[in-house]
Amino acid sequence: MGALIPNPNAATWGIAALATLGVILRPFSWPEAIWAVLGAALLVLLGLIPWQNALEGAAKGTDVYLFLVGMMLLSEIARKQGLFDWLAAHAVRAAKGSPTRLFALVYVVGTVVTVFLSNDACAVVLTPAVFAATRAAGVKQPLPYLFVCAFIANAASFVLPISNPANLVVFAEHMPPLGRWLATFTLPSLLAIVATYLVLRQTQNARLKAETVATDVAIPRLELGGTIAAGGIVATGAALIGASAAGIELGLPTFIAGLATTLVVLAINRGGLVAVARDVSWGVLPLVAGLFVLVESLEKTGLLARLADLLGRAAQGDPAATAWAGGVLVAFGSNLVNNLPAGLLAGAAVQAAHVPETVAGAILIGVDLGPNLSVTGSLATILWLTAIRREGQNVSAWAFLKLGALVMPPALALALAALILA
Repeated sequence: MGALIPNPNAATWGIAALATLGVILRPFSWPEAIWAVLGAALLVLLGLIPWQNALEGAAKGTDVYLFLVGMMLLSEIARKQGLFDWLAAHAVRAAKGSPTRLFALVYVVGTVVTVFLSNDACAVVLTPAVFAATRAAGVKQPLPYLFVCAFIANAASFVLPISNPANLVVFAEHMPPLGRWLATFTLPSLLAIVATYLVLRQTQNARLKAETVATDVAIPRLELGGTIAAGGIVATGAALIGASAAGIELGLPTFIAGLATTLVVLAINRGGLVAVARDVSWGVLPLVAGLFVLVESLEKTGLLARLADLLGRAAQGDPAATAWAGGVLVAFGSNLVNNLPAGLLAGAAVQAAHVPETVAGAILIGVDLGPNLSVTGSLATILWLTAIRREGQNVSAWAFLKLGALVMPPALALALAALILA
């Protein structure tokens, strides 16, 4: 049927754009996954991409699926075992009645979780804990604290290679050694983290000043299952660092750690598998699969070859200007198509064009930090949105965009400047 369409490339781009718009705007309040899957299915039905290629595209996300399932299992078993409530009570006590101190504490913890467990883990694991902390503290407006989980998940996502799975996609087999990575990205990361905190803190200042935080909070008892869940999260972080150092994909180790932790806790409790499986946000998986198929269809239009050629010629002429332009374009483009497919396309173009490391680094910063502009810019933010909806909270695409337009640009500019000018 694709042969009957006058301009297949334009049709492919149009369907991909509409599907992405559906993911962003969620017409009829349908979940994001429906729009991504509908777009992918329409491409196959119209013959714009053979079903075999669509399956190949979906299969490219296998490592991401394994990573997400492992993290979601860890998060759900930890939540059910009361680990988040226990951590929340300690956090509230440490805040000593200060809303701003609690805000800063959440930001520091979010940074650590993102750096050592990845940005997706920050969204999946930290968000329920923060909501539990605000509930324990008697906070009336939890959104300022929940926003921290969304923004730090992207702002701190290039401190280490494992801080964002997209990092591994952009550099692929040309991943710099850890020492060179730290030398390249430590200052840009630090500036992005600090700038994001300052702007976010300023935008939430009025809400924080009007808030009260309880000081007398009872510390719930942490049962054996909660202790094992905590150990599983720590072990997962260690496994991710080890896998990254060994050049192993992160999905399988995360899946094994999450599944093993869940099975051990369920064995101790002698049941509960159905309850855990029921409450995991499985809808994220078809969303990711749909996005991978959309990227595969775009590659078939010759987009990748054009991007690689353009990037290569620009980098030969003026590497610094190319780094600035590439970082900014990818940052904003990630919000149009989500940074997962944007990272796949940009990473493939970087590898094909053999650009200087500064250009590749700028594009990586754009992929990682740019999604702080919109609520569907990154998978981590979509996971965060899913997590807060479970708790009865919601943030519209427009509300997040208004905040992101203040938070993201300064952090992006400072990070790119530190990378390129240094």
